[in-house]
Amino acid sequence: MKNAAPYRIETISELHRLFNLPKPIHPLISVIDFELLRFDSSDIWSSFYYDFYCVAIKKGASGKFRYGQSHYDFDEGVMSFTKPGQIFSVTNYIGEPVSGYMMVFKADLIRHYELGKNIGNYGFFSYATAEALHLSGKEDYIIMSLMLQIQSELENNIDHYSQDLIVSHIDLLLNYAKRFHNRQFLTRSSVTNDIVVKMEELMDEYLKNEAKLSGVPTVSFFAEKLHTSPNYLSDLLKNSTGRNAQTHIQESLVERAKELLSTTNLSIKQIAYDLGFEYPQSFSTMFKKNTQQTPLQFRTSFN
Repeated sequence: MKNAAPYRIETISELHRLFNLPKPIHPLISVIDFELLRFDSSDIWSSFYYDFYCVAIKKGASGKFRYGQSHYDFDEGVMSFTKPGQIFSVTNYIGEPVSGYMMVFKADLIRHYELGKNIGNYGFFSYATAEALHLSGKEDYIIMSLMLQIQSELENNIDHYSQDLIVSHIDLLLNYAKRFHNRQFLTRSSVTNDIVVKMEELMDEYLKNEAKLSGVPTVSFFAEKLHTSPNYLSDLLKNSTGRNAQTHIQESLVERAKELLSTTNLSIKQIAYDLGFEYPQSFSTMFKKNTQQTPLQFRTSFN
């Protein structure tokens, strides 16, 4: 028997209705108090998604938060970011309210602004839920203040400047979130270093033993092995090494290719296949793009 399809929440008004909240002040954006939310009134919460962005900050919970594969004491605040179409589930709900706010907004709100063009550059909208942003007390205050300013603006009478001001506040909030994410990579450097080392080990093993059977390595493959999302892994590597995950993979491919070209008599065609390339020409193109030499030119330079 097939599982039921995830429930789609199309509008912010519908979200309010499902939580038995008053109608939203604005059809394209709402700031909702977490203390008003209950997930036990409908079975739709077992699998659902919505057609809008969500920025949430939860605070006041006791205990530890799970982040990736580890737990951390960081109770000041936890922030998460989700984009349209991501599927969620709420199970084993215990009914204890969580303080904080969630801001939801439709893409139409920002479509004609610079933020509408750039929102895809904020990688944290694709992070897994376990990769939330853990806020310090000062950071928590900044984010909460911006949330409340947006709520205050919504409660004012709508005028010609309202949408510009609201979008500006969202833009500012996301830029602060970007700064805080970079801080998190630095303050959790031991965890970051462990992931970088493990990535190197996995890469080495893959290129030596798996590539010829499984193909050119992908960011998604390593993200799954490291229990992170692809965007989070890419951001972590960029903050730690200066190179995103895709660049990291390509450079590792090139280094392994150089090793094989300079220390073995394998044909260029065989090296391409051993590194997971379906077509040798694709390998040659990638190698030249990264080294300004063809594989043959590189090999010849050692003779």
